[in-house]
Amino acid sequence: MSSPVAYGIHAVRVMLSRNPQRVRRVLVSPGREAGRLGELKALAQRAGVQVVPADDALLDRLADGGRHQGVVAEVAPQAGDPETQIEEALEAASGPPLLLVLDGVQDPHNLGACLRSADAAGVSAVIAPRDRAAGLTPVVRKVAAGAAEAVPFVSVVNLARTLRELKDRGIWLVGTDDAADKTLFEADLAGPVALVMGSEAEGLRRLTRECCDQLVSIPMAGAVESLNVSVAAGVVLFEAVRQRRAKGAAERG
Repeated sequence: MSSPVAYGIHAVRVMLSRNPQRVRRVLVSPGREAGRLGELKALAQRAGVQVVPADDALLDRLADGGRHQGVVAEVAPQAGDPETQIEEALEAASGPPLLLVLDGVQDPHNLGACLRSADAAGVSAVIAPRDRAAGLTPVVRKVAAGAAEAVPFVSVVNLARTLRELKDRGIWLVGTDDAADKTLFEADLAGPVALVMGSEAEGLRRLTRECCDQLVSIPMAGAVESLNVSVAAGVVLFEAVRQRRAKGAAERG
């Protein structure tokens, strides 16, 4: 089985900066080693990561036709079972844990954008089902612009069971639903919380919905009835960030 890869200058730079131990080697096009690519090569060498020349045909194949900018990194798979990964993420949180749960997001561009927003919002981990959902493909890593290497991404076999386990750990589960009676701005997101987003086509599945402690909607003022899942994730995450900062300021003042 081939190694997962990250491609593109920014994604590979973040991987080398934050998780160099997971980079097996970096493949670089010999004809593009000046400028930023030269700096990336030097970063890899300082991290003790092997740098090998590779022609564009090989890089194109590894990146599955994506815009690799002359560099591809072979990455070791994430170690650890899902329960351990979640436990480690919760323990590493500097404040009340903030989790993002994606119930069957299938478009790799949407997953990449969700990871990028999750990283910006300081999310402890992103959790998704292993089946019928996008995983950490090269396209996802590229769209995430380094966030796939910065935010723990946990693929679980049974999402409903994982959600029940989160509740047992004291995590409040808030799901998004266009038909919910309460809006996002009426929810308390300042404590330990997991924000649960549905898939592009179907929204939250029944079992996922039943696991949630609260369902909320995003107020919509225009003709559009719903938002793209990655846009909605950004809106919900940064409302949680706003509430947490407001609570922290009130406690300090």
